[in-house]
Amino acid sequence: MHQSFNLRKFKPDDLQKVLVINRACLPENYTDFFFIELHRRFPKTFLVAEVNGEIVGYALCRIEIGLSHFGLGGLVKKGHMVSIAVLPQGRRKGIAQALVNAAIEGMRFYKVNQCYLEVRVTNTVATSLYKKLGFEITKTIRGYYSDGEFAYEMSRELNSKGNL
Repeated sequence: MHQSFNLRKFKPDDLQKVLVINRACLPENYTDFFFIELHRRFPKTFLVAEVNGEIVGYALCRIEIGLSHFGLGGLVKKGHMVSIAVLPQGRRKGIAQALVNAAIEGMRFYKVNQCYLEVRVTNTVATSLYKKLGFEITKTIRGYYSDGEFAYEMSRELNSKGNL
């Protein structure tokens, strides 16, 4: 049976549940302040996914100015998918894909040209999903994670017309 889910914008009341998901799913944990500050600055790119009213996943992003990931020269406005996590009971239902797509739509509000994320080189499930969503590996970052594991930086262009 395919469970349905709902995406919505994060609210500060959701923080404790999001922290539980972050700690359960990812070895990289952030402070309460970090989550709240990104919500304050970029509310359209901090989303949660619910199944039966329970939060089972989230996407947290920020908007940055930096060099292009595609060697085009100069500074560009880009979205950084900082953290995406879905509890095991919420996986394989399209939730992560929906969160990424909704976060990209949120980034468009801030008029970004590109978006990028980091993913463990061993996380083949996530890497495959991101490739399916138009991301490409633009760099390998040695020792990116605190345990020494390498990360792929994966990026994609967002054209200004708002088409994927």
